[in-house]
Amino acid sequence: MTSAPVMWMRGGTSKGAYFLAGDLPDDTARRDAFLLRIMGSPDPRQIDGMGGADPLTSKVAVVRKSDRAGVDVDYLFLQVFVDEARVSDQQNCGNILAGIGPFAIERGLVTPTGEETRVSIYMENTGQMAIATVQTPGGAVSYSGSASIDGVPGTHAPVPIEFRDTAGSSCGALLPTGNPVDVVEGVPCTLIDNGMPCVVMKAQDVGATGYESRDELESDAYAEVRQRIEEIRIAAGPMMNLGDVAEKSVPKMTLVAPPKHGGAISARVFIPHRAHASIGVLGAVTTATACLVKGSAAADCADIPAGNTKTLSVEHPSGETSCVLEVDDAGQVKSSALLRTARKLMDGIVYE
Repeated sequence: MTSAPVMWMRGGTSKGAYFLAGDLPDDTARRDAFLLRIMGSPDPRQIDGMGGADPLTSKVAVVRKSDRAGVDVDYLFLQVFVDEARVSDQQNCGNILAGIGPFAIERGLVTPTGEETRVSIYMENTGQMAIATVQTPGGAVSYSGSASIDGVPGTHAPVPIEFRDTAGSSCGALLPTGNPVDVVEGVPCTLIDNGMPCVVMKAQDVGATGYESRDELESDAYAEVRQRIEEIRIAAGPMMNLGDVAEKSVPKMTLVAPPKHGGAISARVFIPHRAHASIGVLGAVTTATACLVKGSAAADCADIPAGNTKTLSVEHPSGETSCVLEVDDAGQVKSSALLRTARKLMDGIVYE
């Protein structure tokens, strides 16, 4: 295989290649080799490929029409590592998810239903469902609008996303150990998975503040902090039913602190080794959920609104991400939703 049709899209605060499943090899090894070549990996600059020298811009969506009842499309997310010859399917990506609905309509997998089209999406990585609402005035996808999200310049058409049954997506339970806090390598941590396996800990417990910029977290001054975080990650993997995570992209490591800008909590995330420029969609949902777990590492840092419908703003280096969580009378999260945007950047042929 030397080329394939592709659409390059920005989804949320990430961007990457969107393929129809039939346009890629069925054989996983051949598929991964092709994706590494088109992204230009392994190379820190990805100079000989389409990747942007950053994990957030070295992502792939593989989409097919679904055979599942009540589901429009199946979506497989693949993380193409930048400086390693590795492709991982060990996680979802809620940002790239924002482009799945528009892509499915553009490729004719879903027929527009009016001014708005709801697209039901099965996330193959974890077996969960999401519903994306796409603006389709005149029967065509519109990317123009007044919605804005921190980390993306300008305004675009809104893509609200509702998540269903995400608790325990990869770990088998919201709290895989059954505990709100576990002491891992001497640090109190909340091991939690509401769509994204995360290790949540107070930033101060690993020598950070929780208010650093991405560049600060990746500087030499924070080398010991990063080493400490990685030691915790490796130890937490088996506790979260993820096995040996040394070569995996999960769990994400989330440092939290009290909010500074009127939000619910401040978060700094490692994905897992690079500091995130903002925060992933499902990482934000999981962090917000941790705020609602009594006794968690996040709970006593968080400012939680009253009521059963809670909008929790997670502050991050690029601004904030607001999650809307529905909870029952016992305080258990029933559903989650948030706002994303997406934009088509290029439609054509990519070559290896």
